[in-house]
Amino acid sequence: MLQHVFRAEQDRGDIRLFAVGKLSGDVQLVWQIKSVELIGKVRAMQETERKEWILGVRQETERNQSVLGVPREETGRVPSVDMTAIVGNADILFICLDALRYDAAMQEEAAGATPVLNRYGFWEKRQAPGNFTYPSHHAMFAGFLPCQYDLKDLDDRELLFYPTAIGLRRKVPKGAYAFCGSTIMEGLAKDGYDTWCIGGVAFFDKRSDLGKVFPGYFQKSYWRPSFGCQVKDSTKNQVDFILSKAAAADQNKRIFLYLNIDAIHYPNYFYLDGESHDSIDSHAAALRYVDGELGRLFDGWKALREDTFVICCSDHGTCYGEDGCWRHGLNHPMVDTVPYKHFFL
Repeated sequence: MLQHVFRAEQDRGDIRLFAVGKLSGDVQLVWQIKSVELIGKVRAMQETERKEWILGVRQETERNQSVLGVPREETGRVPSVDMTAIVGNADILFICLDALRYDAAMQEEAAGATPVLNRYGFWEKRQAPGNFTYPSHHAMFAGFLPCQYDLKDLDDRELLFYPTAIGLRRKVPKGAYAFCGSTIMEGLAKDGYDTWCIGGVAFFDKRSDLGKVFPGYFQKSYWRPSFGCQVKDSTKNQVDFILSKAAAADQNKRIFLYLNIDAIHYPNYFYLDGESHDSIDSHAAALRYVDGELGRLFDGWKALREDTFVICCSDHGTCYGEDGCWRHGLNHPMVDTVPYKHFFL
């Protein structure tokens, strides 16, 4: 378990409270909704009502700090994540659901059709870093994850990972992990992490020169034809592979794992019986398939490893004929808007 980090949790009906932070410093409080029914009810609320409900939960969280043994004066912003308390003390899983659309993610969440992902809170609406895999991943691997959808000022951008060489600000934002190097993987490796890449789409296929770029950022990188977009069981194959590697991994060395899940990316028609063409419906069906495999991944990882922080998001969306647009690599609201969440296993 964590050596230098305070962690406590308690279930309170439909809400689970977490406290995570340094024993001698900042502590953060995080809340997660456990009930699929409650998630649907909250999503059905009007925007003003939903904001008031969330504010009420946050205030209730602060009032119940004593339940978790957290002194009030040590509490950080809710529900921000202190990456300085996580890095070095927990594994980090960065899961990219390649090409997942925000509206599809929201639809399946509200319907309770993605029970695994629903256990870890709401999807957030965010801006994609790029309109296809290649530019989006260069941005994310440099620390620029999908940003808040309504962001108006760069100074207000949430940064979990802060590249010190860019000169965005004179001071590292509170709670951000400041790294040296060209990528977050390079920075984490310098701090003792074993960095793994499990590829999916063709940009991770090391049989081509272009496909070697992203894997080259990691200490260990893997791609198999069975992980590719055209394989219906691609996510199952990736999860099986990850769990076999994790079982043999050094328990004393922290892991940063990047996983590119490509099942939702085209082609995805085969996730609906009798279909021969991709559609928003087969896109959603692929997400439901992925959700089941993520349940296996999360359960298996928890059984093999200790504390784990997860970043889960899409890199870009895709179009299915909206305004005459198809696929991605172009700017359109369906491409530029993505779902995002982070949580603890």
